[in-house]
Amino acid sequence: MAQQAIAGSQAKAWLLCRSGALAGTRFPVRDGTTRVGRAPDNDVVIDGADSATISLYHAEIWQDAGVWRVRDLSSTNGTWLNGERVADADCSPGAVIQLGNPGTEFALILEAAAPAGLDRTMEIPPSAAAPLPKPASSPLAAAEEMLSSAVMRARRMRAHGAGGETLTIMRGVIEQALRQSHRRLRIVGYSLAAALVLVSALALWKIATLNREKHAIDSHIGQLEAQLQKASEGTDFDRLLSQLGDYQNQAESLQRSLLYRLGGGHEDGDPVTRELRSLMAEFGAEVYSIPPDFTERVNHYIQQDQGPDRPNFTHALDEDRSQVETMRRILQQEQLPADLAYIPIVESALMPGQASPAGAAGPWQLTKPTAKAYGLRVDGPIDERNDLVKSTRAICKYLRDLILDFGAGSSVMLALAAYDGGTAKVKQAVSRTVKDPIKQRNFWYLYRTRALPLETREYVPKVFAAILIGRNPRQFGF
Repeated sequence: MAQQAIAGSQAKAWLLCRSGALAGTRFPVRDGTTRVGRAPDNDVVIDGADSATISLYHAEIWQDAGVWRVRDLSSTNGTWLNGERVADADCSPGAVIQLGNPGTEFALILEAAAPAGLDRTMEIPPSAAAPLPKPASSPLAAAEEMLSSAVMRARRMRAHGAGGETLTIMRGVIEQALRQSHRRLRIVGYSLAAALVLVSALALWKIATLNREKHAIDSHIGQLEAQLQKASEGTDFDRLLSQLGDYQNQAESLQRSLLYRLGGGHEDGDPVTRELRSLMAEFGAEVYSIPPDFTERVNHYIQQDQGPDRPNFTHALDEDRSQVETMRRILQQEQLPADLAYIPIVESALMPGQASPAGAAGPWQLTKPTAKAYGLRVDGPIDERNDLVKSTRAICKYLRDLILDFGAGSSVMLALAAYDGGTAKVKQAVSRTVKDPIKQRNFWYLYRTRALPLETREYVPKVFAAILIGRNPRQFGF
């Protein structure tokens, strides 16, 4: 009597990346929680150019007995399920999960179980069986003999009432073909292994060379930055700045090298410097070498927010979180960086009734002339500067005008400088010290030459400190 044994396999869930450099890569969804983000301890780590919209711990996929849920981990740019932003929602196979909008996309897929026919064995009468063909004189003849034998065996089995076993027979034929070709493939395998060892050795040598070049470039950049801090504007200053630009270009080109990335090349510097570079890249500013004194001032204001100003920042992140989210949503709708929503924490700490000695009021601390110029009503008892939604929409128009006024590149940073000191005041300060119209639109040139007023030089790193904390509150102890 025929006997059979059936082996089934439970379907396995995967996250299939559909965009960016990882497109086509599959990541397993474990039983329990699978976490996705930029931090290296996530189950799915997104880094490089694809990480612009990804938080350190962005989202997690929870699986239990064939049930899936997707949860947002208070990410900066949100988690989207099938085009809708979600905080915690049921998920099903075929769903599209997007980290940020726009951002990296994943599809939740299932790996189909193996067909039952391939896992079935059967005993057959001796008269129905036929021996597998012996090796023939040539590979083509062997293939013909094996296929002919397989057809004969299938016909005999059907004659004995054992139909539907064609897949089992073909599997046996394939296994014999593999055994016969194993000896020839072994020689090819040894040759490929030798070639692989040689290529790997050359790649390791090249990676070591690239790492040495990278360290040498970084050393030159550090020396130039130190000289620039001591130099005054003039021919020598411009020469140092030109050399710095050349080394920055070399470093950025080297970092884009495939071998450098495969060799584990990563950004140097402390976490604040790395986060600043990521933020500058989003803003379109030069990102490789940030002036050391700028980074030092950002760290100073981070420590101040963690210390004396901690109550204001905690209040803004907790009690006023809904207001921050409202401003971020409006900025995104207006195609502006959502992280500019942390400016009001610096301006007013989102405390109601805040007014400056110059008469600025509201969360964004707008003066009356600016508020009226951008459509807000400031008339007697009515002051729309205190209306969060209306004032934010007015600010979007104002910021867009500032960005357009200062052109491309580091225009967002120049717009922040003008937001604090006023467009006319910043332009007057620049025109007195900088004669080159190209350099007038480069924030780092103005910062290094100290062409900007002191208050403005301090305002920009203060805003960036607030943005870094707002993007990663847990990293900074909030």
